[in-house]
Amino acid sequence: MTLRTLGCSGTIVSDYALGTMTFGAEADESTSHAMLDAFAEAGGTLIDGADVYSGGRSEEIIGRWLAANPDQAERMVIATKGRFPMGSDANDHGTSRRHLRRALEASLRRLGVDHIDLYQLHAWDPITPLDETLSFLDDAIRSGLVSYWGMSNFTGWQLTKAVHRAAARGMDAPVTLQPQYSLLAREIEFELVPAALDAGIGLLPWGPLAGGWLTGKYRRDAAPTGATRLGEDPNRGMEAYDRRSADERTWLVLDALHAIAADHGVPPSRVALAWLQTRPGMTSVILGARTVAQLRDNLAAAELALTAEQLERLDAASAPRTPDYPYGELGVEQRARRL
Repeated sequence: MTLRTLGCSGTIVSDYALGTMTFGAEADESTSHAMLDAFAEAGGTLIDGADVYSGGRSEEIIGRWLAANPDQAERMVIATKGRFPMGSDANDHGTSRRHLRRALEASLRRLGVDHIDLYQLHAWDPITPLDETLSFLDDAIRSGLVSYWGMSNFTGWQLTKAVHRAAARGMDAPVTLQPQYSLLAREIEFELVPAALDAGIGLLPWGPLAGGWLTGKYRRDAAPTGATRLGEDPNRGMEAYDRRSADERTWLVLDALHAIAADHGVPPSRVALAWLQTRPGMTSVILGARTVAQLRDNLAAAELALTAEQLERLDAASAPRTPDYPYGELGVEQRARRL
């Protein structure tokens, strides 16, 4: 794998990260450990988790693997997140000092480590004052419990506000942003990517295969069935079959993806991942898998190089639609200036 800095920090990570949302849910412990083995064998170093994944079981599975593999554990950069509810009480949710303190302590315990390399706010909290959250993160860094902090699922104004409030208070800046990003979800390029580039923040995209859509397993003329995410739950979240299949842009992207994959003799998923690695601000693409075979197949994308013509074709097919203002041609023209 290619090595990159973890955003604007000096820590080095692999350009593919292992996402662990399936651990303890879609992948049992033995399968999860086998995926961690395969990831380490391939040169991967960034493991991304969250306290809410499988109600904490995912972190426990990672912790037992780290304990059983001390040599590999020494190489790994451990990332996790806090914000979503881990209990039914009103204070078991959000980014308050009270909740994040308990969330961090619980993550450290489940992972069996004495510090977290990257602690991420899993989403914006509209109730907790941002300064309270930043103070907690600053204390966690000063006490050695956390090395760096990042954000997930923030909007552009939220990211920018966090960056500038941290700077105004003399606190460590965030180093990463974890957004949804794929050929079928490029809208972050309007505001989030420019904001991240302006602040020197690295991207850790989740959902790079759009919940399975970019693997080539779904067809226009047949609803999904069988042991796939949409086969088991066709109305699942943002990747729901009826939601995505009704959009003609989905099929334009898939047609281009299949054609380029055929040119290289590889699965469409590898092309989708290789395209994402070329985008500005990329630090590490988060791979989520149910099986070792899926993970190995995705990791093989590190060996695939797309031509400029192929990248242009994918860009054109996946270009997000915009109104004239503020992101469309007329709005961009208003902000343009040439010497």
